[in-house]
Amino acid sequence: MNKIFKHWIVPLFFITVGAVIAAFALQEFLVPFKILDGGIVGVSMIISQLSGLPLGILTIVLNIPFVLMGFRRLGMRFLVKAIYAMVAFSVCLSLFKDMKEVTDKEILVVAFGGVLLGIGVGLILRYGGCLDGTEIVAMFLSKHVEFSVGQIVLFFNIIIYGVAGLLFGPDRALYSLLTYFITSKVIDIVENGMEQGKSVMIITDHGKDIADAIYSQLGRTCTQMEGKGMVSNGIKTVLYCVITRVEVPAIKKIINDADVSAFMTISDVSEIVGNHIKKRKFTPPKASPMVSKPVSKQSPKVTPKK
Repeated sequence: MNKIFKHWIVPLFFITVGAVIAAFALQEFLVPFKILDGGIVGVSMIISQLSGLPLGILTIVLNIPFVLMGFRRLGMRFLVKAIYAMVAFSVCLSLFKDMKEVTDKEILVVAFGGVLLGIGVGLILRYGGCLDGTEIVAMFLSKHVEFSVGQIVLFFNIIIYGVAGLLFGPDRALYSLLTYFITSKVIDIVENGMEQGKSVMIITDHGKDIADAIYSQLGRTCTQMEGKGMVSNGIKTVLYCVITRVEVPAIKKIINDADVSAFMTISDVSEIVGNHIKKRKFTPPKASPMVSKPVSKQSPKVTPKK
């Protein structure tokens, strides 16, 4: 029962919420002003504007070949959730069709329509659903070309917005492109969450103190390496750890307090395997190569070098 609740009931609930939000964003913000979404939904919006056919029906029909393509790669669970998401999205589009648009200010339409659409689509993607087959096509094409999935999707969308510019005017294409960038950023935040991993590499003369402070304040252990400066020939300590997005300001403060001369880089992490990202309640390891004694909850004091 717990497995059914975890793998089906909870995901389908949030997919439904996402479909409601995404449909509301389209019908109450974007569609009345001919501002397009990307991918198959954008193509459906163009056809609907020109032919008068229902947007919800077009979205399902045009996505069928891509959903079947994704089923071959991702399996039955993907197929069920994708079909459910598209049906829920189509029904909600019909429900919101006759409602009056929220605002007639195009800048508000772009901003809030993009944010709401990103939240809705992000929820659907996070819980295993799918509204657009463009990503599936891009996954297959990326194996045979030198472009990433994101680059291929962007190329498709530029073509769609170019067509929109020819049909509805260049300002519609520009508004649509701006909406796309807002939506994409919000999708990333919702899909990955604020717990998205960040890798941090720190080059410092005070590795032990910084590692102790990171452990005591954030509960993160560091991996220590040794490096040599190519110009100064000095031996440096190189620390590597993985944190979350919300912990970035905290680790910057730790570095500034401990060693203002330290060099630090922060990068996105696409995937984490294992328990490197801790929960808020964590059990300290029995032994750590970087922590040989209990550390205080205060930032370490480092004597400046003369």
